[in-house]
Amino acid sequence: VYDRVFGPTSAQAEIFEDTCNLIQSSLDGFNVCVFAYGQTGSGKTWTMVGAPDQPGIVRSSVREVFRFKRENAAKNSLTVKLYMMELYLDNLVDLLYSVLKKMDKSRVPAEPPKLDIKKDKTGTVFVKGAQLITVETEEELLDYFERANAVRKVASTKMNAGSSRSHLIFSLVLENTDLASKKTSVGKLSLVDLAGSERQEKTGATGEQLKEAMSINKSLSALGDVISALSSGESFIPYRNNKLTQVMSDSLGGNAKTLMFVNISPADYNVEETVSSLTYASRVKLITNNADKSQESEEINLLKRVIQELRASGGKSELMEKENLDF
Repeated sequence: VYDRVFGPTSAQAEIFEDTCNLIQSSLDGFNVCVFAYGQTGSGKTWTMVGAPDQPGIVRSSVREVFRFKRENAAKNSLTVKLYMMELYLDNLVDLLYSVLKKMDKSRVPAEPPKLDIKKDKTGTVFVKGAQLITVETEEELLDYFERANAVRKVASTKMNAGSSRSHLIFSLVLENTDLASKKTSVGKLSLVDLAGSERQEKTGATGEQLKEAMSINKSLSALGDVISALSSGESFIPYRNNKLTQVMSDSLGGNAKTLMFVNISPADYNVEETVSSLTYASRVKLITNNADKSQESEEINLLKRVIQELRASGGKSELMEKENLDF
């Protein structure tokens, strides 16, 4: 029924080895999403983030992207851009805005910009208003990640001493230019660490934590509705019922190559949640995506950059003068 099963003794490197081919797909111009689902305390954040000495999917993916950049520098020019946010109490929060404001206030507006979930012409989701940072090295990117991840909402419950109180969305936009053909492929790699479903009687959540749990469960319920509609072939898919399903709409039934990890607890105390999670996974297996490669010629890519400059500067473009372009 499932593609792979990893037990308690499975190493982080073994899990990433099974994921690595999807990182290459994003470098080839595909939209890729990897996400972890499961009840609170089942190890989703460990799988997706891990620790510096036992890296999870996020850290290992970053290293793989920059390994490709180093080893193919003679044939390819790779530009790596990052955005990172959390969905907390049904609101999108730009984690990089907080990081940049602490580092240098002049780099960001005084107030966080409004975040809007949009789709481009290929059906790929992006968040308008989010801070999109170009990074040059693995070390720089991981530094941004560690700083932003430290701002994410966490709390202690009876089920988990470091329970995630939000859904984490980490995305890389990868612009890969073949130096021989001058063609540029643009891929997106989205790595999502979902907060876990909770039962109040087990977590002991009260006050603000109870509000957080209700918000988490509501968004996961919306995700379940989308999965159910897709797996049963319904014509209407309720993506817009929640911001989580809007953000993931290109990853479920959309144009992405998608991998879902289902984390389950080995304790018989959690058997009901385990069965529910595995049922979710069985439904997701029935969903078919239509992944398309995004690739542009050098000329189209240049024209897009000129248009961006014209819009940003009110009618002036250094690229137009440099390339001697005339419209």
